[in-house]
Order: sequence, then structure tokens, then C-alpha cells
Amino acid sequence: MPVHRYRRAVPQELPGPGAPRPWLDRPLDRAPLWSSVDLRDGNQALANPMDLKRKRTMFDLLVRLGLKDIEIGYPSAAETEFAFVRHLVTGGHIPDDVTVSVFTSARPDAIDRTFEAIRGADRAVVHLCHATACLWREVVFRMTPSEVMALARDGAERMVRLADRAGGDIRFEYSPETFNVTEPGFALEIANTVAEIVDATPERPLILNLPSTVEMHAPDVFADQIAWMDRHLDRRDSVILSVHPHNDRGTAVAAAEYALAAGADRVEGTLFGNGERTGNVCLVTLALNLFSRGIDPQLDLSDLPAVRQVAEECTEMAVPPRHPYAGDLVFTAFSGTHQDAIAKGLAHLRDQAATAGRAPAELPWDVPYLPIDPQDIGRSYEAIIRVNSQSGKGGIAYVLRSGWGLDLPVELRVEFAAAIQQVTNATGAELEPERIWDAFRAQYCDPGGWAGFTAPGTATGDDPGDAADAVLAAARERGVRAGTDRLEHDGAGAATGAAHACYARVLVEERPVWGVGLGGSARSAAVNAVLSALHRSGLRPEDSTPEPQPAGPKEGTR
Repeated sequence: MPVHRYRRAVPQELPGPGAPRPWLDRPLDRAPLWSSVDLRDGNQALANPMDLKRKRTMFDLLVRLGLKDIEIGYPSAAETEFAFVRHLVTGGHIPDDVTVSVFTSARPDAIDRTFEAIRGADRAVVHLCHATACLWREVVFRMTPSEVMALARDGAERMVRLADRAGGDIRFEYSPETFNVTEPGFALEIANTVAEIVDATPERPLILNLPSTVEMHAPDVFADQIAWMDRHLDRRDSVILSVHPHNDRGTAVAAAEYALAAGADRVEGTLFGNGERTGNVCLVTLALNLFSRGIDPQLDLSDLPAVRQVAEECTEMAVPPRHPYAGDLVFTAFSGTHQDAIAKGLAHLRDQAATAGRAPAELPWDVPYLPIDPQDIGRSYEAIIRVNSQSGKGGIAYVLRSGWGLDLPVELRVEFAAAIQQVTNATGAELEPERIWDAFRAQYCDPGGWAGFTAPGTATGDDPGDAADAVLAAARERGVRAGTDRLEHDGAGAATGAAHACYARVLVEERPVWGVGLGGSARSAAVNAVLSALHRSGLRPEDSTPEPQPAGPKEGTR
């Protein structure tokens, strides 16, 4: 690889003595101000930008989620953008508790068109943005620092004049784009200049948005830059300090969390991280990271599958299966050790709830490998454990318990898991729960030729053990050397079609053989379990001659 083409991107040196990093020890204890840029930054990154219908659907979703700060477009960039802003403003579709913002470059005609778009709005934020970093100044715009400063000054002054004429509550946001690779002193100077021009006050603060437009350094470097700005801004009490992390290095979420600890008040991002190149910071991940630590994110993500569905329809992009919290596989375990730990953790939670006389959902969540309860965000337990060649007995047992209410004895779990492992090893594919159930039922719940075999005492009495013993006594009269080694009975799930389940380990010719019975009563389930074990032993009810098929593994074998 041509590594010689790349040099280490050294962070801009922060003026002044090296400061300690108090933000490293400052844990987040509240949600930030959230700002969605799905309709602008996210939309401009789509192969097929949203039309008016998809834009309105996305806007309504953002409102339902509880977002109060929504950037609704770049009205000077395209007619669709302008028309959508007018649709919301003139149609009265903006809720009273939601503030919309509109994005503009620093060109005078773009600023003018932006104010035309929000004409008649009771309340709005106009967002002025232009690049400030050296590479952009010299290569893209061919401007000196003083010319870039003049661009910011002229743009801010124009916004103030137009806002005074517009009426309504028009406020301002300023983004020195490429802030993270701009000389800190210049970024501070230009930010202070804009704050002065718009006359930022605590009552009418300026949103100062500091983007990592192209993520170039580790998250801690970005946080140091935010902390430095936080300490040195002239009107810090009149500024809402905002960050807009991109994900070029894959660390946008970490960068946002560090930046909030370092003094930022607000985060701009998109649902599921849609955006240019590798995307913007994902607001869903950030919010649910807070949620997982017991901090109210102030967003309603209780039905995340529905949120994902709408977002996918609007963006025409699929959420990846491993995307945090929202992906199809993020709560799924294939590994046997993980499955065993999850199954035991869920069982422990149920036991704790039963002891406390409360529902499991009312108890603190603490289950191995699952940072949050999937049901708290509208996910289900159905796909938590899935079976393939990497799975073990715990996962297979979990599938039968969660889907069919069967709680297999440990030894039977081991034996059946070995049979399933043979299938998954041969196919190399995942085994769906229904196929696992079909295999279990065929192997352990079939009395075969012993169906209908009766014995005195099996039709009367309530004790399932007595009924099982009566069947085996009758079998012994036919020359079958068989006796009960172990008998366990329990309830069965509705999906089995039975009310009771019984697990019988029968010693047939001194070999342990498992059988499982399902029935409307504990007695009938016990009879069926013994008959299934006799069938699995290879013996026919007519005589004691073994059939050619082998019995299950002996106890202790795997």
C-alpha cells in the first residue's frame, strides 16, 4: 500500500499553555439539545434526494420523536428545498414547540433567497455556514484569511438587516465549516466577530456550531478543541455551543460524547447517521447510549423498528444489520457461550421478579451481552438467540423454552444439541426455530409403534409417576427390561398444543433413553414420555427384539 502518500495529520496547536483535561472526568448527566439535520445534510447525501412527500414524512417523524430543533432545508440550493420550507411555513405545519432552521451559504443571493423561504414564519433560525480552514481557503475559494473574515462579517450583517425587516422571532446560527482543521485562533476570532455582529445575548443566544466536517483526528483531539473554545469565547453565556461531528474515522459518536463532556450544549446529527461519505453522527446511538446509563435522552425511541422503517422509506437506504440498537442482529447471539450467558441472565431476571412479586420490566436491567432490554425500544426477544454451527445447548434450549415453553433438563439439552450440531455442521447454515422444534418433536415426542399401548392403572389416578410405572410394568411383562430412571413434569407452551410436558429418562436394557411426552394432563404427558422413550430405544411392543436404528447417546456422552 502506498503509505508514503500520507502524512500524519498533526492537530492544530491550541494557543496558550497546555491545559489539563478536566472533561475526561466529567461524566454526562443530561441529554444535550438535539438538532436533526436529516432534511438538509442527510438529504443532500442521498442518491435520490427526498421529494416533498418523503420530506414531510420525515419531518412528521422527527416531531413525533420529540425533536424541538429541526433543520428543514437549504432553500437556495433547489426549488424542491424552497417549496418544502414554504409548505411548512404557509401550511401551519410547524408545531408551537418546534423551532425550524434553514441553511444558507454566505453568498448574498443565497441569504436573500433563504429569507424569502421563511417569510411569514413566527419563529426560525437562519444558519450561515462557510469553510474557514487553510486548505479550503487556498485551494477551493482562493481567499486570504482577511477575505474569509470579511465574508463572515458581510453575511452576518446581511442576516441581521433582513431579520429586522422580516418580523417574527428570527435567530441565528453560525458554522465555521471545517472548524476542526482551522487554526484555533482564527476560528475563535471569526466566531467572536459573528457573535458581536448579531448582538448575541443570554436572552437571544447565537448557536455557534463547530463541525468536524471531515473527521481527521481522534475524538479526544476534537474534545480539546471544543474545550478551548468553551474557555475563550468572548460571549460564552450568550452562545449555544454546538457540534456537528462527521464519521470519516468511524468515531463520530465518541467525538460527540467527548465534546459534550468538554462543554458543548448541542449536537447536530441524523437518524442512523445518514450523511455525506461515512455519514453524520447518529442521534439514535447517542440518545440510546444515554438511555443505557439511566439518563433520559428526551427523545421517544420506544418503537425503534417503526422509526427505522420510516427512515429507510424516506432515505431509500437500509440500516445495516450491525448498526447499534437498530440493526437486525445487534441483540442476536449465535455463539454458544453468549447464548448460554444470555439465557441464564434472562432466567435470573425472571426469578428475581417472581421473588419480588413484580414484572421483570420493573426491575433494573442486568443481563450479560445485552446493554439494554430490547423490549424497551420496541424490539422483541424472538431473535435474541439464533442457532447455527457456533451455537450450543444453551441457545437451543432457549429457543424451545421461549417459543414452545419447554424447559429441558440439562442432560437432554446436551443430547439434543449434539443432534442439532450435526445438522448445522452439515449445512453450514442457520437453523430456524420451527426446524428446531420439528426436529425435537420428531426425535423425542414420537411414540411410534408404542402409540396406543396401554396398561392397567394408566387411566386412573392423578400421579404421573404411577402412570409411568404402570406402562413400564406392562412393558416388562412383554420381556422389555425397562425402568424409570428420572421423571420430570412441567407446563408446556400453547404453541405445543398441550398443557403439560413430561421428560422421562428410562433405563432400557440398562441404557438411558430420553423421551418427551405432551398431553392435556400431567398423567397423559408422563405416559407419552415413557412410550416415546421405549420407541427411541429401538424396541417394538410386539417383542423385545431391537430395531436396527441406534438409541440416543449414553448418559455423559456428547
